[in-house]
Amino acid sequence: MSGNTFGNLFKVVTYGESHGPGLGGVIDGCPAGIELNEDIIQLELDRRKPGSGIAGTARKEADKVKILSGVFEGRTTGTSIGFHIENTDQRSRDYSKIMNVYRPGHADLSYDAKYGFRDYRGGGRSSGRETVSRVAAGAVAQELLRLEGITCNAYTVRIGGIDAVVKDPDSAYERLFFSPDADVLEKWEKRIMEVRSAGDTLGGIVEVCIKGVPAGIGEPVFDKLDARLAYALMSVGAVKGVEIGSGCSSADATGSENNDFINEKGFLSNNAGGILGGISSGQDIVVRAYVKPIPSICKEQQTVDSEGHSAEIKIGGRHDICAIPRIVPVLKAMAMLTIADNLLLQRRMK
Repeated sequence: MSGNTFGNLFKVVTYGESHGPGLGGVIDGCPAGIELNEDIIQLELDRRKPGSGIAGTARKEADKVKILSGVFEGRTTGTSIGFHIENTDQRSRDYSKIMNVYRPGHADLSYDAKYGFRDYRGGGRSSGRETVSRVAAGAVAQELLRLEGITCNAYTVRIGGIDAVVKDPDSAYERLFFSPDADVLEKWEKRIMEVRSAGDTLGGIVEVCIKGVPAGIGEPVFDKLDARLAYALMSVGAVKGVEIGSGCSSADATGSENNDFINEKGFLSNNAGGILGGISSGQDIVVRAYVKPIPSICKEQQTVDSEGHSAEIKIGGRHDICAIPRIVPVLKAMAMLTIADNLLLQRRMK
């Protein structure tokens, strides 16, 4: 199956399914000499792992990473970095009753249409479980970027239609839902509990802010940096929209309102989100991802089976109420992989 590789020079190939033995990947193109060990990767994986938070699944996975190659005495060797994460808490029997029924909002029907065969156990390769490999790879990219003074932060700015104020994004990972606003937590918790009791799910918005990217990173025309970031974030299954800087609201602005004026001290605003003409301007790069509600709901839904007959479905098993906050480190990882790849592409020119 194609579509499992991301990147040009900093390249990642991932493997694994939701209910298979495990997941992992191979990173090719990572420079030598970067400090790396399993604890560094594990820190990011722990932020994503299932089994925590009121919006999360009851599935318990340790998500312990094992580095298989490419690291010696705590540093990258310049050769391919292999890693593996074992699945330990699969319950495939939860899906036996729906093996021939298409779940609304999932990729069941489209995978069947493409391949004529699908792994019905939690969606197989289309499951959100595959994102664990992205987070591990992103942790490696983060160490490369750290040496260049580039940092990335991701945080939740909306859940269930309730907005947060971006007051303290640097402390977001210390709060529930990775919120940049402590005052919104009670509202979010109340909304999630209401929706959970109704057997339903929620979506939201995650903002990613990348600091320290020098001006000049990105390729022209078809490989613009904002296009690559949108591609990266849209590759995450639950993401249905991406905007850069002022994004969709710029369509309602005038040019004088939307342009980022410049004086001798620099830019006076950042409506462009740190990217001009597809190339970084030196400002903070700001990207937002719109995350759909989890499609596995505990309500009766109308659908069809694999033979096209009408069917009713009510999904059991263990599922998140909202992809947030677990998707937050995934989106951060994809952003860092994109910047790392584009940084190496820029170095190629020198």
